[in-house]
Amino acid sequence: MRIWIDLTNSPHVLVMRPVIELLRAEGHKVHVTARDFAQTLQLCARFGIDHTAIGHHRGEKLSAKAVGLAQRSGALVRWARRHGRFDLALGHGSNDVSVAAALLKIPCTTTFDYEWATVQHTVNCRLAQAVVVPQAIPPERLARYGAVPKLGRYEGLKEEYYLADFEPDPAILGELQLDTTQPLVVVRTPPEVSLYHRFEHDTFGAVLAKLRDGGAQTVVLPRTPQQREQLLEAGGFVIPERAIDAQSLIAYADLMISAGGTMNREAVALGTPVFTSFEGRLGAVDEQLIAEGRLLRLTDPADVVIPQRARAADMTAAGAGPAPDRIRRDPRDFVELLAAPVGGF
Repeated sequence: MRIWIDLTNSPHVLVMRPVIELLRAEGHKVHVTARDFAQTLQLCARFGIDHTAIGHHRGEKLSAKAVGLAQRSGALVRWARRHGRFDLALGHGSNDVSVAAALLKIPCTTTFDYEWATVQHTVNCRLAQAVVVPQAIPPERLARYGAVPKLGRYEGLKEEYYLADFEPDPAILGELQLDTTQPLVVVRTPPEVSLYHRFEHDTFGAVLAKLRDGGAQTVVLPRTPQQREQLLEAGGFVIPERAIDAQSLIAYADLMISAGGTMNREAVALGTPVFTSFEGRLGAVDEQLIAEGRLLRLTDPADVVIPQRARAADMTAAGAGPAPDRIRRDPRDFVELLAAPVGGF
């Protein structure tokens, strides 16, 4: 088959990386388009994913997103027509590919793990032929999008599928010149450009100040160039210059703090203690993780205590990763759900 995969944000590269590898290993032709936003293109390059860069993010206003959807979907249609007929289109919350696939009459699957991105899902779920989500999300929360008859549901976290073959590489510690004898905190900034996350982060800012003033070894992973400039101006943080092996960094960290979603769940999957400072409406996946005590909700900067774990150098010497007993799920199960519109691969 000829499969088209569209990537519009950094986490989508991680989710789709094993999907692309499995499909190509079984002889399918996979073509990838990617939007220039956050570290999406850098991550494609780091993982060796051949892709065509099309479009960029238009900003957080609804009107700008509407213009971006129309323009990029049109560009995707023109690109696809030059590349012949596709059997299936796949996207992780990509409105653009859902619209383009509908215009071209290509069967399409959309997947996501946060149910309250109303504008996004209203488009995707109605246009796609299959909607793949975690079992944690109650179907009744998706009824408003017309998704229920199309649902394919998977166990656990999406991160447990795409990290199934992952082993942490201690090279990241040297790359960032980190001291393995000192506690390490990794921080992910808020997704300021997301429509479902439009809040001021007083708590988040106070936590950053506490970590800096307390002398904690803190690596901050900004989402945008503007955030990076603000952090550099504040000083006191390690800020990578490009897309890095963030999963290894998280695996070796003593604590993760994030205002987003994917990196929180990567920390959970890798066994790293994690706080969420997300101030939007919690999704079912995070609700479940909080109820299970696997994810902590951050409401007061005073709650942040760094639980120093075994040092990375000791783990490396012993030949063991930070969380050898973590849950690993077969990505083939995820791929089969994505293939529902064509009856499987």
